Amino acid sequence: QVQLVESGGGLVQAGDSLRLSCVASGRTLSTSIMGWFRQAPGKEREFVARNGIGSSYADSVKGRFTISRDNVKNTVYLQMNSLKPEDTAVYYCALGKFIASDQYHYWGQGTQVTVSS
Repeated sequence: QVQLVESGGGLVQAGDSLRLSCVASGRTLSTSIMGWFRQAPGKEREFVARNGIGSSYADSVKGRFTISRDNVKNTVYLQMNSLKPEDTAVYYCALGKFIASDQYHYWGQGTQVTVSS
């Protein structure tokens, strides 16, 4: 059984930084694609970043957010710098079984990030 547990969210001011973590159990990350998504109130869930063969980002976070992974710790991170109020959302990590595919099979419960102006 695969479980993903996010942590690291919180309330910060605009311009601050946060690092989100997602610990996976039940499956090794080394053969998995990992992604971060977010959902703001009243909006649909949107892609933020992915790390598989390489990394890619949504235009809205490019240059400010960095996704990384530690396969030994089975953990994926999202370093978020220069946060803006529009980054406020629940952030979810997701795991896909195939590192070269952009399909996600497991989701975490989410962690709230709130950025005040």
